[in-house]
Amino acid sequence: MSELEFQAADWEETSLGDLCAFRGGNGFKEEHQGQSVGDFPFIKVSDLTLPGNEKHITNAQNWVSEAVLKKLRATLQPEGAVVFAKVGAALKLNRRRILSRPTAIDNNMMAAIPDRERIDADFLYYFLLTQDLGRFSQESAVPSVNQGHLASIDIGLPPLSEQRKIAEILRTWDEAIEKLAALRKANLQRRIWMRTHLFTGRTRLPGYTGEWREVALGEVLTEHGLQGTGAEEVFSVSVHKGLINQIEHLGRSFAAAETGHYNRVLPGDIVYTKSPTGDFPLGIIKQSKISAEVIVSPLYGVFTPATRALGVILDALFESPVAVRNYLHPLVQKGAKNTIAITNRRFLEGKLTLPMDPAEQSAIAAVVEVSQAELTAIEAEIEALSRQKRGLMQKLLTGEWRVKVESD
Repeated sequence: MSELEFQAADWEETSLGDLCAFRGGNGFKEEHQGQSVGDFPFIKVSDLTLPGNEKHITNAQNWVSEAVLKKLRATLQPEGAVVFAKVGAALKLNRRRILSRPTAIDNNMMAAIPDRERIDADFLYYFLLTQDLGRFSQESAVPSVNQGHLASIDIGLPPLSEQRKIAEILRTWDEAIEKLAALRKANLQRRIWMRTHLFTGRTRLPGYTGEWREVALGEVLTEHGLQGTGAEEVFSVSVHKGLINQIEHLGRSFAAAETGHYNRVLPGDIVYTKSPTGDFPLGIIKQSKISAEVIVSPLYGVFTPATRALGVILDALFESPVAVRNYLHPLVQKGAKNTIAITNRRFLEGKLTLPMDPAEQSAIAAVVEVSQAELTAIEAEIEALSRQKRGLMQKLLTGEWRVKVESD
């Protein structure tokens, strides 16, 4: 059953099985994968997350020859088919893409091939974005969806001209989001440049000629050793958000009943979490951008930088998993259960080349903060447009909001 409630009386109520053919992909042996040249693109579930246009598959990483297709008796999916994962965790990620040309897909994927005389491919794509296909396999250990499930989904179908108009409106939001995504990518590329040039002294800001020197972090960071008073809120550290309130962001507190022994974090302090997380197997290093004093687990290391600006620079430098690994790898010992063995004193023994002039530190920090403010604004706008698009799909694809279609 559809999750949308159709409200347009003059729309045809039908099912996807009446409008589409569903076709699974083929199994390709390992020797037939990873080819950089060939006659036809071959895509896997991982290709659904490739950067670029969020709607169309345009840049396949793998190709297959016509001879291989014939040998394996593999079927090409036609241009305009909507493809998605049909099995595994990826099924629940709601990734849908439209093929821009005839393409081979692997056996973990499914193609919905629209009847072009009845349903527009873009309209089908947007409709499928509203469908949680994982609901069909909630009782299964391995999520999966089959042709019978897909064929049973109800859909309200406006005339083709109205379908195309709805798709055109939603495409406008897609284009705006894609432009913002390109701005975000450019911002992140500049931040990579800053880490390799501005934070190393290879490129100097105009007017600054002060000394850069290799120093142990212990020369510029101090462990103040302050503990909680009972009045502070408990925070954790996130890879993407830095210090976060446990209750606000995690739904509940994971703190002990008594927090008097927790480490107090002052505004601008550097916090090191000694636990592996995703791309940061040796831990995360973040600066507190919270205006109030907070507390964190006693397992975290907390350090005050010699200047606030130096803390900003270190925070931006350690955004990079590579930078964190390069700094921590010589210092950390891994335990038998992949635990991280490092004392706070040992953490401060690593060395970095840093600017010694406080004025130059402040100037570099100002560049970092402008870049961060720009990135935050871009991401907020992407989220706002994505939210608007979800609302529009809910209204337009149910007929609650109707669109004006120009007569031929």
